[in-house]
Amino acid sequence: MPQNITRSVEDLVAEASKTIRTLTVDEAKAMVGRDDVQFIDVRDVREVAETGRIPGARHVPRGLMEFWIDPKSPYHKPLFAEDKTFVFYCAASWRSALCTKVAQDMGLAPVAHFEGGLKAWNEAGGPLEAPKAK
Repeated sequence: MPQNITRSVEDLVAEASKTIRTLTVDEAKAMVGRDDVQFIDVRDVREVAETGRIPGARHVPRGLMEFWIDPKSPYHKPLFAEDKTFVFYCAASWRSALCTKVAQDMGLAPVAHFEGGLKAWNEAGGPLEAPKAK
């Protein structure tokens, strides 16, 4: 019997976007280097290795995010206990919208993501740390 998918990824992103904070690229660029802001790169490890990341960003694989946020999880990362604004991003802002919604639903605050993801960041001339040498 074939599957009957009733909500698309676009639907999920649109629903998430109604309840989360979405920054413009310029707003996000102005936050780079601030002590009270932590950028979270949720892209695949291969994407990060290929393109680099926003200066100071931490790579948090999307599949582990909830486990790293939850202080009761054996995989919890102290990074998520810090008093900071967490700005999630990915390549185009769909994954980061979903991550921002989940983080917000878990009680992490304040959280945001920025429109257009790393593609928009690059087009706006945002700074990048070079990929690590292989």
